[in-house]
Amino acid sequence: MSPSEAFDPDILALPLYDNIHRALAADIGEWCGDRAEAWAAMDTGDPAAVGRTMLTELGRSGWLRHLGPDQPGPDTRALCLRRQALAYHEDLADFTYSIQELVATAISRHGTAEQRHRELPGLADGTRAGALALSEPGAGSDLAAAVFEAIPDGDGFVLNGTKTWIAQGDIADLCVVLARTGDGPGPLGLTAFLVDARAAGLRAEPIGAIAPRSWAELTFTDVRVGSEAVLGERGQGLVVALDVLERARTSVAGAALGFGRRAFRLARGHARTRKAYGGRLADLQLVRASLAKMDVELSAAALLTSRAAWATDLGHDYAKHASTAKLYATEAAGEIVDRAVQIFGAAGLVAGSPMERLYRQVRSLRIYEGPSEVIEMTIADAL
Repeated sequence: MSPSEAFDPDILALPLYDNIHRALAADIGEWCGDRAEAWAAMDTGDPAAVGRTMLTELGRSGWLRHLGPDQPGPDTRALCLRRQALAYHEDLADFTYSIQELVATAISRHGTAEQRHRELPGLADGTRAGALALSEPGAGSDLAAAVFEAIPDGDGFVLNGTKTWIAQGDIADLCVVLARTGDGPGPLGLTAFLVDARAAGLRAEPIGAIAPRSWAELTFTDVRVGSEAVLGERGQGLVVALDVLERARTSVAGAALGFGRRAFRLARGHARTRKAYGGRLADLQLVRASLAKMDVELSAAALLTSRAAWATDLGHDYAKHASTAKLYATEAAGEIVDRAVQIFGAAGLVAGSPMERLYRQVRSLRIYEGPSEVIEMTIADAL
């Protein structure tokens, strides 16, 4: 089977990938391609409803099966390839998939055997939606500044406070919540909890975004959980959160590749067919130079992403590689989409057009799992 147009076959041919990854690229590329027409015609006016539909579709088709409690360990290269194909074809498919991955990773890496077998099956078959509730109105990137409280009460805790910008928060069945338990100052006083999103006292309010996505603000009013809700060790919540986000950065780079490659292919196709100045746009030197820059950036981003994923899978020190891939790929994807809009001209600004959607969709990647400025500091600290 040949790889999808979402991938560069020369990158997949490198020894950084195994045959199983090449087969995966072909399979998910074909699966997404079969749904591309229906996805393009989809009404995204209600992103929460679309998210539920996407989750069901991903689960039924087996693309979440690896999240189950008895599956082999994580395969970061496979994760990046899935996200690349999904982002190339449909933003909401990638968005939904990525949040399930985040929540399942937190549970599989830090949960007890009982927690894993209780929570992971529903995430793996798409019947339950997860949400990672970390950010607060006054604590976004600086998670150690969280003030959301979990007060010990008998054999459990009472949760009060607000979490915001929570992906899938309005459709979640399960939330991983970072809360201050008072075990120490700053980061030492944080604990992660598994919370039923249907618990009494928990209210979700959807948040609109420039690209339709399922985001919400979660308000907790005297939400009670038992001691079995603690995920990982009490007082080690920041460790859980940072571990999940650090591992996810490479996959954000994979999604950026999908967005960037889609924009590049659309711009190249338009330049080759658009008549201008007695020839084609593709004959103009400045347009050719712009396309060349886009291709170079895609190649560099793909190599950085592949290296980071490979290092993670082989158990090497991957943190700096993951941050480098995430920073470069997301910044490059933004530039590529911007150049593509310029090549399309006014046609790239039409509401609802593929280029207009890409322009809005790609922007958030420079903020997810650590904004570019924070990632730059992380890289600098590792030098």
